[in-house]
Amino acid sequence: MTAATPIVQAPIVQARGIHKHFGALHVLKGVDLVVAERELVFVIGPSGSGKSTLLRCLNRLEDPSGGSITVDGIDMLDRGTDINKARQRIGMVFQSFNLYPHMTALGNVALALRKVLGLDRPAAEARARAALERVHLADRAGHYPGQLSGGQQQRVAIARAIALEPRVMLFDEPTSALDPELVGGVLAAMRELRESGMTMVVVSHEMGFAKAAADRVIFMDDGRILEQGPPAAIFGNPQHERTRAFIGQIERH
Repeated sequence: MTAATPIVQAPIVQARGIHKHFGALHVLKGVDLVVAERELVFVIGPSGSGKSTLLRCLNRLEDPSGGSITVDGIDMLDRGTDINKARQRIGMVFQSFNLYPHMTALGNVALALRKVLGLDRPAAEARARAALERVHLADRAGHYPGQLSGGQQQRVAIARAIALEPRVMLFDEPTSALDPELVGGVLAAMRELRESGMTMVVVSHEMGFAKAAADRVIFMDDGRILEQGPPAAIFGNPQHERTRAFIGQIERH
């Protein structure tokens, strides 16, 4: 009796040969990124290396100058792709929380469910409450952003993204605007998402979180991926001299 051939799942994210120009500035220089389902990929590198631009290209907030991007089987660069519908599968959390100040936490989360998915108010609010519960903010549902700490506001932003039940979550420096004592709650929410099986691509300087939670760490510099591997390899035994210099600089601070 022969062993069954294992089923190889297609990666949930495939970006090939991504270039991005802003005028004369060549920001991404042929980046390849493949992310497996349920994988947490952490992208590190100096400011200006192209990390955030790469994330923004994945969900077409920026249009690449060249290359191909497929997310959950959808060709993100095909002219026939309904990009707004495709983005429902790709949640994104930014440095700034982008909450509506005149709406409660519940209202902020429910709004996308009503506008994007067309749910009625009771259904949207029920789903929004469940999303707030996941980030441990059910007791703040009636609070306005101005009544919440920065960390709580960022967790509302995470709840807003996961309420749409995306297949992939992109995080662009989600803790960089927060006071140090508020970072832990956001990282805890991300850790729980990761434990629930969410596929995640994270750009961040939270190296402790990368070491503890990432499946793979990617080091970018000057628009290219120079090195990638498990956290233990990237942090403990980096092969590229630029990676070594970057990690050494971070660990001295």
